[in-house]
Amino acid sequence: MKKRTIVPIVYILFLMLPIYWLVAMSFKTTNEILSGFSLFPQTFTLDNYKTIFTDPSWYWGYINSIAYVSINTVISIAVALPAAYAFSRYRFLGDKQLFFWLLTNRMAPAAVFALPFFQLYSAVELFDTYLAVALAHCLFNIPLSVWILEGFMGGIPKELDETAYVDGYSFPRFFATIFIPSIKAGVGVAAFFCFMFSWVELLLAKTLTAVAAKPIAATMTKTASSAGYELGLLAAAGTLTIIPGAIVIYFVRNYIAKGFAMGRV
Repeated sequence: MKKRTIVPIVYILFLMLPIYWLVAMSFKTTNEILSGFSLFPQTFTLDNYKTIFTDPSWYWGYINSIAYVSINTVISIAVALPAAYAFSRYRFLGDKQLFFWLLTNRMAPAAVFALPFFQLYSAVELFDTYLAVALAHCLFNIPLSVWILEGFMGGIPKELDETAYVDGYSFPRFFATIFIPSIKAGVGVAAFFCFMFSWVELLLAKTLTAVAAKPIAATMTKTASSAGYELGLLAAAGTLTIIPGAIVIYFVRNYIAKGFAMGRV
């Protein structure tokens, strides 16, 4: 076997090892996990998954996370599309400075905004709602989406816009039926990164929720007790959190490759 074949295989196995270990642990009891090293479950059990799918405090964590992540993705893409079009097609006073300012919001750590968001949403009675987390994540996802989409839109010649106007298209009709389909790869890439950031972000999601919109990442902390961590249950919850991301990656995998090729990802 050639070296150029061996190296990718070894690298893939190295990346997959933690995922395999997590899945294997999810089918073990906590006592077995702590008792010693084993590649395979010695006492195979589904009790960890049964707990997650039958305990409302567990499965609602997944529902809450998917709800606010979906809302955030829709809002971020809807706002970023016209903004990216403006940066791509028009030149106006302070456009480069404004574009840079958007990116600086993405560079700031989430901890900086946790307390202001908490006080603001408590005042307007948005605390512990899906919308609170979704809007908070927009602060980071909209700038990223604008940056990605502007790169894709820059690759579409302006003659396309002019031709559509000559053919009698109104701007909303042109934008919805011609322009957006032309950059569907960019929309897919932007939606992917919005989904992934919002899905894995914990600090804001935990700070801005209590019970009704509590995300799965916060729910997983309940496995800690005076007796230690319920490691099997924690591993099962971690395994299930991988699935939504894997599904999204499967559907946008080709778009992500194109995003790398265009130099915007």
